[in-house]
Amino acid sequence: MRITANFDGGNIDVINLDQHDDIQVAIRPDFGGEFYQWFNFRLEGEVGQTYTVNIVNAGNASYPKGWEDYQAVASYDRQTWFRLPTQYADGKLTIQAELDCEAIQIAYFAPYSYERHLDLISEVQLHPAVSLEHLGLTLDGRDMTLLKIGDANPEKKNIWITARQHPGETMAEWLVEGLLNQLLDSDCPTSKALLDQANFYIVPNMNPDGSARGHLRTNAVGTNLNREWQTPSLEKSPEVYYVVNKMHQTGVDLFYDVHGDEGLPFVFLAGCEGVPNYNDKMAALQQQFLSALTIASADFQTEFGYDKDEPGKANLTVGSNWVANTFSCLSNTLEMPFKDNANLADPFVGWSPERCVYLGEASLVAMLAVVDQL
Repeated sequence: MRITANFDGGNIDVINLDQHDDIQVAIRPDFGGEFYQWFNFRLEGEVGQTYTVNIVNAGNASYPKGWEDYQAVASYDRQTWFRLPTQYADGKLTIQAELDCEAIQIAYFAPYSYERHLDLISEVQLHPAVSLEHLGLTLDGRDMTLLKIGDANPEKKNIWITARQHPGETMAEWLVEGLLNQLLDSDCPTSKALLDQANFYIVPNMNPDGSARGHLRTNAVGTNLNREWQTPSLEKSPEVYYVVNKMHQTGVDLFYDVHGDEGLPFVFLAGCEGVPNYNDKMAALQQQFLSALTIASADFQTEFGYDKDEPGKANLTVGSNWVANTFSCLSNTLEMPFKDNANLADPFVGWSPERCVYLGEASLVAMLAVVDQL
């Protein structure tokens, strides 16, 4: 029996491997120790044997409510992900796996590796409508890459999409992959109509350092990027610093910041109703976008989500709030579950990369519904 997390995005510390029915491990906190919940490790053992893995520090994780009704994901081939029997009690998260092969990878959600991120960028650059821009380097020396899609016609609207400010929210980059593939499909009428009216600026991974390090929420020096947008710095948050500077160059007519939520088993949007510059046009666009996304995706709903900020009291350090207030534009944070989507439950896979891909495609339909009014 063996456990390792010595790979891209891996996270687990082994405490005790003496008994197959009481393996004891702990999640390694993000740099600085403030956040932890993401785990991602490989278990090797005997085919047919059932292994019980206890994450002993789950009770002090960043979002303990995230463990309620949660099932860990696993894969033998790192392509197809399914859920494992998982229970949370007395501060421990207990995962059971009966091995069909000698090695299984177990994670908080289906990982999206830095190598896959590089593959995605390399693949889409082959499309004639795509160009790449190097915005700068992260604190660990990784590239911050912007995908520019369109002809840069200044008469067109500018749509910005960012994902994985919080690196453990891997569902965000799965969604962007689906959105990109649909947007670049020359046979898709929705995509054709959008690109006739808009230029796209997409950052598939805002936090490549945290992603590679196996962090839940922060970058290489423990900074929560989604609290840096008002005053980003090269010392703490170069990732946001570069994107903010580029946004000032291009302008923003629509912003879509893609995330995952640990606790709520739903897909929902968090709007910017509380920003000081919120106006009637922004409110009308928001309602139209919500209505269109509700029709485009049966996974999306508006009944459950975050409480709306009071007028004028939104936190402007948050990306979607800062963009909405700065550019007086339609701006949303999209949230997806780590658990299952309670509205359309799938006990075998729960919320999955495939569902993220479909939601990315549906997001383009909602953008098309409002693009001519931005």
